[in-house]
Amino acid sequence: MQGRVKYLFAVNIMFFVYSFMSVLGKLAARENEINLRFLILYSGSLMVMGVYALCWQQIIKKLPLMVAYANKAVIIIWGSLWGCLFFGETVTPGKLAGIVTVVIGVVLFATSECGDAV
Repeated sequence: MQGRVKYLFAVNIMFFVYSFMSVLGKLAARENEINLRFLILYSGSLMVMGVYALCWQQIIKKLPLMVAYANKAVIIIWGSLWGCLFFGETVTPGKLAGIVTVVIGVVLFATSECGDAV
């Protein structure tokens, strides 16, 4: 059980880092031309995706795929937080309801008989 908690923590840290890919991509998209800033931001985005892919392969060796994938819903939360912090976006009641709905749906699926089968 303690080993599983360690890997669940690791998968959530991995998704936290992965969520920065969208921030870097959005910042790169704001550039009007291909310049050094664009290349750095875009390269950073690709680098984060590469690190995520390598980490994901290691995580699914230790956790059932269903368990690991169910935790991916935290990206929605991080994405909303980064939108507020970096881009001045607001979390409207509709967005909040959507976030809650997705997270509840993933939790219900992960704890159902389908989730128990893994």
